[in-house]
Amino acid sequence: MSGYFEVKNLKVDFKTFEGQKNVLDIDSLALDKGETFGIVGESGAGKTVLALTILLLLSAPPAVIRSGSINLDGENLLQKTEKEMQKIRGRNISMIFQDPMSTLNPVFTVGEQIIRVFKNNKRITRKDAQKEALRMIETVKLPDAANIMAKYPHELSGGQRQRIVIAIALSCGSEFLIADEPTRNLDVTIQAGILKLVAELQKELGVTVLFIANNLGLVSAICSRVAILHEGRIVETGKVKEVLKDPRHPYTLTLLNAIPRDKGEKVNLDNIVFKDSENANEKGCRYYYRCPEKKDLCRDTEPVCRLIAGTHTVACHMAFKGGEAGGKQHTEG
Repeated sequence: MSGYFEVKNLKVDFKTFEGQKNVLDIDSLALDKGETFGIVGESGAGKTVLALTILLLLSAPPAVIRSGSINLDGENLLQKTEKEMQKIRGRNISMIFQDPMSTLNPVFTVGEQIIRVFKNNKRITRKDAQKEALRMIETVKLPDAANIMAKYPHELSGGQRQRIVIAIALSCGSEFLIADEPTRNLDVTIQAGILKLVAELQKELGVTVLFIANNLGLVSAICSRVAILHEGRIVETGKVKEVLKDPRHPYTLTLLNAIPRDKGEKVNLDNIVFKDSENANEKGCRYYYRCPEKKDLCRDTEPVCRLIAGTHTVACHMAFKGGEAGGKQHTEG
């Protein structure tokens, strides 16, 4: 690992009427400079909380960062003041949100919004900012950039708006890009175009991308490595091919079963959804009440990530006890 981006012992809680609840508990997460790394989990797994924690944008209260460090290029972001983070956001780290309309200002043209980003962060003249804005629109592969510059967000399609958001995110020269389900509200053909664009920009500009998704299929198309997040904890990680070819955690298998294999296939929810308990398992595995292969050990002892082979790790007792985790028999060694 290059140590370019590292998360260690990160614990984030939310204060609620029922008490303080843990929503993020990540022992270790590391990205190499210039790679595209995927975080996958269902809604509520803690993916967006992680992204907002990295940017120090969580509202506190109710959020409480109990412990941990988030290091970007050797600097711990959790030790930064708000004033210092304002300089880091945009210039060092940028984020692409799920809904571009929540990012774009409806009363300004998209060209004006990109121009303002350049003027505020690079202190250049308006004429030079206009040239840079035009260049960025061309960079994100939007045809007729001059015409696009004059349009308001509502005059663009969803895919076009998302490309503008990507242009804004990269306008300050950020080297680290967080993409929070950037294709979630787009149809399949538009999704493919956005994924291709992110992959091309990652190679052209050498940016590091943390790609957040709830679909393993999307991650497999763009990422080199992946981490599976369940209820705030990483339960499996490794190279994308390692995880997809040999899923060791039952939750990973659940996510894989949610992907139709062809156009005519329908998802059988009976096979992939298990009933949740009213009370979460506080002591052992958080997947215990949904797991079809649970044992007493899983209820009483929390599993930790252990190495399977290569870069493939999993937090599942059954993966090392000759059980059926991931639908396969596994033994140590």
